[in-house]
Amino acid sequence: MPRLVMKFGGTSVADLDRIRNAAERVRREVERGYDVAVIVSAMSGKTNELVGWVRDTAVLYDAREYDAVVSSGENVTAGLMALTLQQMGVPARSWQGWQVPLNTNSSHGAARIVSIETDKLVQKFGEGLHAVIAGFQGISPEGRITTLGRGGSDTSAVAFAAALEAERCDIYTDVDGVYTTDPRITRKARKLAKISYEEMLELASLGAKVLQTRSVELAMRYKVPLMVRSSFEDTEGTIVCDEEEIVESRVVSGIAHSRDEAKLTVVDVEDRPGVAAAIFGPLAEAGVNVDMIVQNIGADGLTDMTFSCPVDEVPRALMALEKTREAGAVSYSEVIRDEEVSKVSIVGIGMRSQAGVAHRMFEALAKDGVNIKVITTSEIKVSVLIDRKYLELAVQALHDAFELDKAS
Repeated sequence: MPRLVMKFGGTSVADLDRIRNAAERVRREVERGYDVAVIVSAMSGKTNELVGWVRDTAVLYDAREYDAVVSSGENVTAGLMALTLQQMGVPARSWQGWQVPLNTNSSHGAARIVSIETDKLVQKFGEGLHAVIAGFQGISPEGRITTLGRGGSDTSAVAFAAALEAERCDIYTDVDGVYTTDPRITRKARKLAKISYEEMLELASLGAKVLQTRSVELAMRYKVPLMVRSSFEDTEGTIVCDEEEIVESRVVSGIAHSRDEAKLTVVDVEDRPGVAAAIFGPLAEAGVNVDMIVQNIGADGLTDMTFSCPVDEVPRALMALEKTREAGAVSYSEVIRDEEVSKVSIVGIGMRSQAGVAHRMFEALAKDGVNIKVITTSEIKVSVLIDRKYLELAVQALHDAFELDKAS
């Protein structure tokens, strides 16, 4: 029988009524003839509660015990989902990550998947049982429970779809698909029927919250078709697939934004080989997620280095830079910070073959008086850093400029 993986996020299983709603969707797919593996998240808000309990108990907590506590939310949901399916007449059994097993490395709190042993699951499929699997969790080589980091249930779902050679992986959430931009910012945002893995990966990494970045990476690597669907509406979702499956690619498919960014400029840095490594190495070690980087033209042996990072990581960045200066690894006169900026990005595989896309973007922003502070580009995206107060205006202007409200 064909296999299908169905993943339900926290809002989709937030209470018993929503679990019943999700289980009804599973029942329909079983009736269509699928062997179904259901991946579930913890109930909405439960993971935050568990994390809070850990931190209240021990500020410097043991990461192994953190995983033991935080992973328990998914166990509860998996058991409740299996019971609900049984009440509906669907033979189902719950599985925790270690029972499958889903094998990971030993990086507690942010483990990476090494392998999934599917023999037991396949055997149960043959016996007519469907699987409800706790997402977000696995087991380390030492036999300890591990968690995959925030959004890890998406990653679990795609990994299981690849391991089981599933026909598709359906991601059920509180939105009904992938939109050209955030519908909360512009009513003209349009749901996409299809989007390429590469475009989705860029959108996810640039601030779109629909799918977790690692899950899209896995889907692209193993060619797993993804369907983003609503848990609450019976509508077609968005298929994330190979570029070749999209008949005609738009120049720009979507606009992403990251609201809470900061811009830091390290002033009067020595203009010499290795200075960038001396600055960004300690930032990486401190866990600062550096994004856009610009080095100014040097003068009199000195230069300025500008970069962006999430605004809540600014204190760590400043501390890392100061320690680097005190250690004598790099010298600078000051760090100028701007914590009132946002990042706006246009994404589209059509940029590869279309000239003048960046100019069109810059012209649209200039027309509405939006000043650009930093620019970065890749083959299929252009990102700019702007004053946060202009974020909504910029997104709407770019959505209009590239006519994303119109079907291709």
